[in-house]
Amino acid sequence: MPTGSGPRGVGGLSAPKVGSGRHWVTLTGPSDLRKRSSNAALSKRKEQPVVARVVVDVMPKPEILDPQGQAVAGALPRLGFDGVAEVRQGKHFELEVDDSVDDDTLAKIAEGFLANPVIEDWTIRRVEQ
Repeated sequence: MPTGSGPRGVGGLSAPKVGSGRHWVTLTGPSDLRKRSSNAALSKRKEQPVVARVVVDVMPKPEILDPQGQAVAGALPRLGFDGVAEVRQGKHFELEVDDSVDDDTLAKIAEGFLANPVIEDWTIRRVEQ
């Protein structure tokens, strides 16, 4: 397999490399590709739903030890970056949702799926596009 290519998929189609795009699509063969193409043409004819961008930031609670943040904080002075007192490492999620998704649903997604509420705090904000 050439360097830089993804794993081989069914039917000889290559799967995208991790991080190479925003979506992961598994194709099973040429007929599946035709179905996706015709579906894409149909979806262009339909009116696109209104979409909102939501950002969810997840951080360890202040009382929780953050070894990754401590490692970064320790490395910065060795790399010539002085003046950084503390580093905390977290997670950043960007969701595109229909306008019909309310704040309570977003809170359930954040608390039940994106964060571990025992050790992490989370914030949600809607971003204008």
